[in-house]
Amino acid sequence: MITAYVYEDRKLAVRELNVEDSLPDSTIWLDLYKPEDDERIWLSKFSVEEVPDEEDMNEIEASARFYQNSDGLHINSLFPQRVGQEVRAVNISFNLRDNVLITMREEDVGLVRLLRNYLRLGRLEVNTPQELFIELFTLKVDYLSDLIEDVYTVLDNVGHQVFESEELDDVFKMITLQEDSNGKIRLSLLDTQRSLRYIQRYYRRNLSDDDMKELREMLADIESLMPHSQFIFDKLNFLLDAAMGFSGLQQNKIIKIFSVAAVVFLPPTLIASSYGMNFVNMPELQWEYGYPLAILMMLASAVGTYLFFKRKRWL
Repeated sequence: MITAYVYEDRKLAVRELNVEDSLPDSTIWLDLYKPEDDERIWLSKFSVEEVPDEEDMNEIEASARFYQNSDGLHINSLFPQRVGQEVRAVNISFNLRDNVLITMREEDVGLVRLLRNYLRLGRLEVNTPQELFIELFTLKVDYLSDLIEDVYTVLDNVGHQVFESEELDDVFKMITLQEDSNGKIRLSLLDTQRSLRYIQRYYRRNLSDDDMKELREMLADIESLMPHSQFIFDKLNFLLDAAMGFSGLQQNKIIKIFSVAAVVFLPPTLIASSYGMNFVNMPELQWEYGYPLAILMMLASAVGTYLFFKRKRWL
């Protein structure tokens, strides 16, 4: 799907295009969502270099994610996307030219929808593709900050569950989920930091003073968020160790019960085994009160063993 954002009479108009249409004049943003082969061919008409495909967008080498050519600046950046309780990192390919910003993505990203709504409602004033690009990255950094706060909130609840819950399976699942989410958040932060530093270093001539100020503020925000992300990793490790420790204590309690039960019933078992033998020369076989006496001895030995354990505070 091809969507063009065009400035007409000082207002932003949104147009859905197909491969038979030409690029409207005054287009400031061209967004390709899940582009088909014919749509990539359509885009190649407005490009000097080869249009990147999905495999190119997912490359991790710096030379493949940040570069410039005849078509302008190319940035492949990871954007956070919350899916239920999970956080995913989605690649978006940016081609920033002097007169238009071109984005390509294979998934529907919430931040892109948010930016589109802001533009439609007139809540953002952008006059150049560069300003539009920076606004999207500003929304990204703010959203990453919100995600870190969400992880903090979840970990506070998990911390109480570790010390109060008897069933720790859900706690382990939640810790694992938050560890994965925090890893995706940190990865997006690092990727954003690399993208902004590349722009600051190699594209500064094309940016205004206000744009450069926005870049510096975003980099400062990312620097301040990094320690929070590391703290979350440390807290996750602590909670995981605590949960495993409590799980081990619960298992030890169960094993302790079985051990005590085995020791308590050991003397009665010994007595029962001794008087359960049927040798001819056993004088106890002729006792009139042998059976109740054996029962009494077994009960007394079990109670005595239990009281001994209580006195030693082993129970």
